[in-house]
Amino acid sequence: MPTTPEVPGTPESTDASQPTGAPLLPSGGDERRLHPWSWLFVLLQQLRQFIVPLLVLVFLGRGDSYALWPLVGVAVLAAASIWRYFTYRYRVDDDRLVVREGLLERQVRQVPFARIHNVALHQTLLHRLFGVAEVRLESAGGTKPEAEMRVLRMDEALALERLIRTRGAAAADTGDVEGEGVAAGHGDGRLLLALPVAELLRLGLVSNRGMVVVAGAFAVSWQVLPDRMFAVAVQDAAGKAFGYASSLADGMVARAAAMALVVVVALALLRVLSVALALLQYHGFRLLLQGRRLTVERGLLTRLRTSAPRQRIQSWTLREGVLHRLLRRRALHIDTVASAGEGGEQRGLRELAPIATPEACDALVREVLPGVAWPPVGWRRLHPRAWQRLALPGLVFSALATVAACWYFGLPGLLALAWAPWAVHAARQHAWRAGYALDARMLAVREGWWTRRWRFAEIEKLQALSLQQSPLDRWFGMATLWLDTAGARPTTLLQLRFLPEAEARALHGRLAAELARMPLRW
Repeated sequence: MPTTPEVPGTPESTDASQPTGAPLLPSGGDERRLHPWSWLFVLLQQLRQFIVPLLVLVFLGRGDSYALWPLVGVAVLAAASIWRYFTYRYRVDDDRLVVREGLLERQVRQVPFARIHNVALHQTLLHRLFGVAEVRLESAGGTKPEAEMRVLRMDEALALERLIRTRGAAAADTGDVEGEGVAAGHGDGRLLLALPVAELLRLGLVSNRGMVVVAGAFAVSWQVLPDRMFAVAVQDAAGKAFGYASSLADGMVARAAAMALVVVVALALLRVLSVALALLQYHGFRLLLQGRRLTVERGLLTRLRTSAPRQRIQSWTLREGVLHRLLRRRALHIDTVASAGEGGEQRGLRELAPIATPEACDALVREVLPGVAWPPVGWRRLHPRAWQRLALPGLVFSALATVAACWYFGLPGLLALAWAPWAVHAARQHAWRAGYALDARMLAVREGWWTRRWRFAEIEKLQALSLQQSPLDRWFGMATLWLDTAGARPTTLLQLRFLPEAEARALHGRLAAELARMPLRW
């Protein structure tokens, strides 16, 4: 059984908050400050937030009268960081964490352990150099952490995480067995999944992280650089690439082949970047089961440790792209009630398996959801004419594109009609593979052709459902059923598309009756 390295001062007793010797966490009503260097990390965070105003001050400070403005701005931020350190206190009670901050405007927050859904420990290289970590405690549905402790000593952070895990489970007390010695406060749980370097290389190959970084850099350059300068830079880069490709061969066909080679090399470099990012972000990935909590550790330079109770999982998504199938791999993601933060920031536990074999993903689902039959049997198909409904947008697009192409290019524009048979083929493939499965405990939906997805949720986690029909749906005699869970993103909603209308209405009535008499567990 894998365990984390022994934390200095952590006891092997039934209460992780009562170590032998000096206690790691305050108890008995005692309050404690953050780490003495916490003001430095708060200052660095504020400097990142105010970097643009400070840069403006630097450029304005070229004259003598503005030379000290940047220093004044940094001094103000430093004073605010030190002020926060001296006015921030936290206390650990039997069933809650109490945070007090402010001097003129005082604020006291009480966070019950049973209400904490996600515990996140964040360590950059600077954190690791000082032996500290940033701790975020999050509850359901909030856009901000209930408590953000920047920063604690690493052993204190781990002790606080263990205390929340054990006391929160005791407060919830749903009758589950903690097991594995986790309730006793020692051990690091049971290892469910670890990703070696070979798997991280596969993860980089199947992901588009390199393209995302390049697109982000492109967007930042578009916003920061003057329009003319940016346009000139893009034109120069394109001209050099075309000139290099033209110099490799003579003739139109050879030049086209050379340009294709340049594109292939560029795509290969993006894949190399994706592999490097995967190694940085997921190095040392471990998924642990600690009683009723799932914990993920990952990261090479910046180390992240995130945990959440498994009963807080609202929905599941299995994803398999073309490259995934070539490598016989899938990805397993979840949605929890604390997955989305302010401004779309990703918070909470989301990736149980960034990449794993199909068998390993299925085993993880059965492990975390004991008693669930996965993969399901008896998938039900869509409406027999669902492929026609799916092909219709592609056929309309092909017709409009053909009219436009013929208007500008004449008869060669008829080549745009080639999109029509492809749209029909893709619609048939999608309709043939799509479907849903329903039993007494779980509802599952499968969809997609090139990129295949399986989305499922326990019935008791469903919050709302709606039956929708467009005019085209009514003409085809079909309907779509939408199901919502807490914390679900718009891209992960369960949708049973293009079912026969009678079947959709019967399913809607059955689920509505079950949800009305079933208490919501989230």
